[in-house]
Amino acid sequence: MIIGLILLLGACAQVKRVFAPKAEVPPPQSTTTEPGSGSESTPRPPAGGPQTAAAFDTTTPQERAEAAAVAAKPAARDLGVTIASLGAPTEPGFWLKTPLVSAAAEGRVDYPANGKSVAVDLIPLDGPEGAGSRMSLAAFRLLEAPLTGLPEVRVHLLAE
Repeated sequence: MIIGLILLLGACAQVKRVFAPKAEVPPPQSTTTEPGSGSESTPRPPAGGPQTAAAFDTTTPQERAEAAAVAAKPAARDLGVTIASLGAPTEPGFWLKTPLVSAAAEGRVDYPANGKSVAVDLIPLDGPEGAGSRMSLAAFRLLEAPLTGLPEVRVHLLAE
């Protein structure tokens, strides 16, 4: 009889967990920068609790057009090839964190698989040059690179 009571009490705890209301998880917050201003603006969270890559990409059509127009800009130096993985999807903007640079700079990433290019902020990443890089969701989407893949990209430092 004691064993039966113990099992009954254990079952009550499971029933309560099943029928308890679930707490809502707030959508991830992100900060954005205004194009050309160099200053941070208010956070621009993804709309409606993001479920897709498009919902996490908070860049504007104007920002995407500016980043895609990079092909017309001359590259000052070819930094080499790196394997890019997806960086933090809630971190907005067009960026590449890479060990190919030692200081922040403006750059261009080319995706040879389809010939597309995107302007990015090059951000130093600790590690050896062959360690790979992390690229923003917005850059991945503009390059039309597979989000779950590890695309090989060519990195260029832009002329100033």
